[in-house]
Amino acid sequence: MNDLQKDILNGLAFITGVIGFMSGEFIISSALFASTTVASNINVNRKKRQD
Repeated sequence: MNDLQKDILNGLAFITGVIGFMSGEFIISSALFASTTVASNINVNRKKRQD
């Protein structure tokens, strides 16, 4: 999976979390927000380590 696909997947999870938050599904949206944050931080740390 390349970086573009990972970014698209994180973006879709974030948008799904926003939609879930607006519809009242707070637990699911919180889990999606947490997973996108963790995935984003892992990707950033891997990029820094490779440089």
